[in-house]
Amino acid sequence: MGQIWIYTIVSVLVVSIISLVGVITLLLQKTLLKKLLLVFVSFATGALFGGIFFHLLPEVAEEGWNLQISIYILAGIIVFFIFEKLIRWRHCHEPTSSEHPHPLGIMNLLGDSVHNFTDGLVIAGSYLASIPLGLATTLAVIFHEIPQEIGDFGILIYAGYSKRKALFFNFLTALTAVLGALVALIISSRIENISSYLVPFAAGGFLYIAGSDLLPELHKQTAISKSLIQLFSLLLGIAVMALLIFVE
Repeated sequence: MGQIWIYTIVSVLVVSIISLVGVITLLLQKTLLKKLLLVFVSFATGALFGGIFFHLLPEVAEEGWNLQISIYILAGIIVFFIFEKLIRWRHCHEPTSSEHPHPLGIMNLLGDSVHNFTDGLVIAGSYLASIPLGLATTLAVIFHEIPQEIGDFGILIYAGYSKRKALFFNFLTALTAVLGALVALIISSRIENISSYLVPFAAGGFLYIAGSDLLPELHKQTAISKSLIQLFSLLLGIAVMALLIFVE
C-alpha cells in the first residue's frame, strides 16, 4: 500500500505542476499558439479514448462485465455533465462571455477545483487497481490537462487577473487533485475494492470529456490540411496509450 501512496501523490503533484504551462502563452505568438492547441487537443482526444478502451475498460471487464459496471460508467458521464452545467466548466474555449471580469474568473477557478479534485480521485482509484493502470491514467490526465490549463490561464487573464495571480490561482486550484487523491486513498481502507467503483466512473468521465468537450473543438476546423493534422495527432494519442499496454 505504501508504494501505491507514493505513486499516487507523485502523480497528482506532477498533474498539479502542469497548471503552470499557461505561462507559455506569454512567450508564443497567437497564431503559433492556436496551431499548437490544434495539435494538443487532437492528441489529448486520442489519448483519452486510448486510455478508456485500452486500459480502463479492459481493467473493469477483467472479471466479467455486469450491469453494475455499466451504471458506474453512466454515472461518470452524468456527474461530469452536471459539473459542466453547474459550474460552466469548459475545455480549451476562448472566453467570449460578456459577464463582469472577476465573476467569470471565480467561476472558472471553482470549476477547475472540482475538475482537479475528480482527477485526483480517478488517479488514486486507478493506482488502487494496479500501478500500470495508474500510470496510464495519469498520462491521459496530463495530456488533456495541457490544453485545458492553457485555456484556463487565458480566461483568468481575460477576467482581469495579473499574470502572476493567474498562475498562482491556477496552481492553487490544481492542488485540489492532491486532496482528491488523499480522499480516495483514505476511504479505500474503509471501502473494500473502491477501485471497482472509481475505474468505471473514470471511464465514463473521460468518455464525456473526449466526446463532449474535445471532439466538438476538432470539428471547428474544416480545412483539409488542418483536418489531416488533427487526425494524425489523434491517432498518435491513441498509439501512445496503446504502447503502454506493453508496460502492464
